[in-house]
Amino acid sequence: MYEKILVPLDGSELAEVALPHAEELGWRISSEVTLLQVSETGESQRFHEHEVYLQREADLVKRNIVHHLGKDQEENIRVKSVVMEGYPAEEIVDYAEKSDIDMIIMATHGRTGVRRWALGSVADKVVRAASQPVVLIRTGGIHHGMTGMREKDMLNTILVPLDGSKESETILPYIEDLARRVEAEVILLQVVEMAHHVYAARGTVAPLPYDRNEMEALKEHAMEYLEGVSAPLRARGVIIRDREICGESRHRRQGSHQGCRRTPCRPGGTDDAQADGRREGSLLERCRHGPALGQCSHHVGEGTMAR
Repeated sequence: MYEKILVPLDGSELAEVALPHAEELGWRISSEVTLLQVSETGESQRFHEHEVYLQREADLVKRNIVHHLGKDQEENIRVKSVVMEGYPAEEIVDYAEKSDIDMIIMATHGRTGVRRWALGSVADKVVRAASQPVVLIRTGGIHHGMTGMREKDMLNTILVPLDGSKESETILPYIEDLARRVEAEVILLQVVEMAHHVYAARGTVAPLPYDRNEMEALKEHAMEYLEGVSAPLRARGVIIRDREICGESRHRRQGSHQGCRRTPCRPGGTDDAQADGRREGSLLERCRHGPALGQCSHHVGEGTMAR
């Protein structure tokens, strides 16, 4: 896993915020890094310009990896650039499939910047259609060309929200492999949303919220579930720092853990990346990932991995 990493770029500095993350994996787990730019239909006259830009970025990525591994390892560092023509999302997904890419790392561009890569456009389409794990990096991070490779490791803590379904657990093998190889700590999180009894009377339906005892029972069940998930991961060498139960929704995934029930395994740290499982199945199912993932991709400040 993670032997080959693809980083789509569009020529903007905003898209380049994904590069330090690829560089870190390049030197920490010896991943091959491919930079890809898609020249949209009608831009063939700029093809050579894109080639020059991408090769310059590939050379910089390689220098930054050499900086960490040492000159004696330069021959073993694999960084290449590829320019294609077509529709960006389609070409990215197609290239990843044909080239046996293990992970795609790309910027979302958030709500500002280059609109054609705003979440809901190219990045969103790649998340929905790619069969590989996709790591989305929000803009605002350090630009790799400003100060070179970040001296501080970025992949230290991974937050893994689970909802108890087998679909959400599809992310776990990828997290296990990544966490062990980069020695990152993992936080398992489950959100227990308010449940209701539903009563029908006189042609109307009336919801009645669960009382405190009933909600506590749901939380206890969730904690048992997380314990069951974490035990085999710990046995295989994964560092599980916390197991958390939250009674509120998406803002709890954005760095505020107040109101969560936490079972600590190791103290300290912050969440550097979030990982969500996507539903497998038909292309239609893969193109309809749930609102929780979409909302967190918009709002979480760190990287978000979807599988």
